Amino acid sequence: MYRYSQLLLRNFLFALILIASTALACTLLLAFQISEQQTQHQQTLLTLDQEIILGDSATFAKQISRFNHYQFINIANNEGTIIINQQQKPMQFSDLILAPISQVKLPNSALTIRYQLGANDKVVFLRQAVLSMFVLSVLFIFIATSFNLAQYRRLTQNICYQIKQDLSVIISGQDEEFKDNKIDLPEIQQYLTELKALLAEKNSVTVLLEKDAYIEPVTKLENRNRFIQFFEDADSRSDFGVLSITRCSELQTINQVHGYHQGDNYIRKVADIMKNAISQYRGAQVFRLNSSDFATLIPNVSLKSAETFAADLTASFNDYQHASDLDSIGYTGLVYFNDNKPLSELLALADTGISVAQTKSVNAWYAQADSSILYNMSASYGNQHWRQEIDSVIENQRVNLLVQSIKPSSPNKRVYSEVLARFLNSNDDILPTTSFFAMAEKLDKIAAVDQMIIETVIKEIAEKNMQNHFFGINISARSINDRHFVIWLERRLLRDTAIASKLVFEITESGLQQNIKTSKKFIDMIHRVGAKITVERFGIGLTSFKFFRDLKPDFIKMDSTYTQDIDEDKNNQYFMRLMVDLAHRLSVSVLAESVETQEEKFMLDKLLVDGCQGFYIGKPRAISLV
Repeated sequence: MYRYSQLLLRNFLFALILIASTALACTLLLAFQISEQQTQHQQTLLTLDQEIILGDSATFAKQISRFNHYQFINIANNEGTIIINQQQKPMQFSDLILAPISQVKLPNSALTIRYQLGANDKVVFLRQAVLSMFVLSVLFIFIATSFNLAQYRRLTQNICYQIKQDLSVIISGQDEEFKDNKIDLPEIQQYLTELKALLAEKNSVTVLLEKDAYIEPVTKLENRNRFIQFFEDADSRSDFGVLSITRCSELQTINQVHGYHQGDNYIRKVADIMKNAISQYRGAQVFRLNSSDFATLIPNVSLKSAETFAADLTASFNDYQHASDLDSIGYTGLVYFNDNKPLSELLALADTGISVAQTKSVNAWYAQADSSILYNMSASYGNQHWRQEIDSVIENQRVNLLVQSIKPSSPNKRVYSEVLARFLNSNDDILPTTSFFAMAEKLDKIAAVDQMIIETVIKEIAEKNMQNHFFGINISARSINDRHFVIWLERRLLRDTAIASKLVFEITESGLQQNIKTSKKFIDMIHRVGAKITVERFGIGLTSFKFFRDLKPDFIKMDSTYTQDIDEDKNNQYFMRLMVDLAHRLSVSVLAESVETQEEKFMLDKLLVDGCQGFYIGKPRAISLV
């Protein structure tokens, strides 16, 4: 409904448009009329010159100057002597309607007259007309606005009265139909009927107390108790959908550095972003589970459909991060739910998804789509079992090594094969690799896992005499920032310098960006021992070439978002061409991953990419088959 100020503004704008249009039309009409009068006046002067008896030309000139109202008049004889030269000060806006200065020669009087008819009286008339119209319009505006507002108020009062009357029937608990309806509102009647049925089941005082107990005070969102109640009530939620957990990564830092007030502002901003992200999903709800975690329930959607929500959430987090100068905002794990999956397992899976997301990129998300993980003991018994499982894998060196080749674009290009690790439990069943790395990161075991993989790779190369091949090994960002791990790695590589020269260590771009100074020291150490460095998932960072020149890697491996369907994507082709040109100027080789089709490979070769990796090039195989 319009407020009084809104109605007044709307009507005032309409009046201004009407007045402006009318004033413009009147101005154009007056300008045309004055132009016609000035043309006719020229003929009048010629007629007077023919009819008047020739006398003193100066006297005749003075009579002409008094003959009409002139804005400007200049009379000179044939010798060029100026007899009359008069000009009146123009009124404001008179220039809009005045005709151009005209000139006429009077042969009988031997005079030349330049003149411009005055229009001050017409300007005064125009002003008075516009002012009168404005006053009448303002008066009409106030009358019309007051009338419209009175109508709206009467309608609102009728609606409020009807709702108040019907609610009193509901609260009183009377079993009677709604009556004395002043207006026909079937939708409101339907909602009130449903509300009556709901309130009949519970005591009104208890409902109000429970509502206070279920609201989290900082964000005004429903809390963990309400989330559990809502999820376990099959009647209140849908039979299937997606549960996501979002963890605010910077809360502790903000509380410590800037105080709890700024921490609350940060949490409120995240809550607003999440509420905005779910606004397009019918029935979706956001809950605050604890100080740093939010839960989102999106009913009646598949995990694939919810990925759009997660991508939008990440984009909003990125915008907030840039505006607030934070290292990150939050990470999200998604999992599909239905009636057969208990909440405890879903929360554990979503928590694992967050750990996976934290290893991908800033503000990333991860959808835990592997339903078989629910039946894996490592997922069922939480962090403690994961810790035991990871310790057991490290202690017993239960790791299988696969390699996926990178195909060079020409024989003189030297590339390598990437090592892929697969971990086994005590029953020799393969553990979920992504979750294994995620939990190792979460439980601070990732440096030990990286150490085990490197040791196993060096051992395989030595035992199987594969010193003629180059191998790439992935290292986590946390490991390169671990001083003890870096010291161990340098000493280990110096023990086998021949093998070290065949190793290429892959580190994500986002991982290197976490600490540029530490990353540079690590890369310098790797180069000292004769090994090489690849910056993988290149191109998704915010300051790629800002640190690119300083770190001086040997390879960059472009992120898959730039290589997929590159044969059709002109934007990615342009970006890839630019990256290749810049990298080659710095003597850095460019690699492409996730190459799945012949067309993609052909386009990447055309763009002078140095090597390609993907299922089209070759699937992972045992390292012993190299």
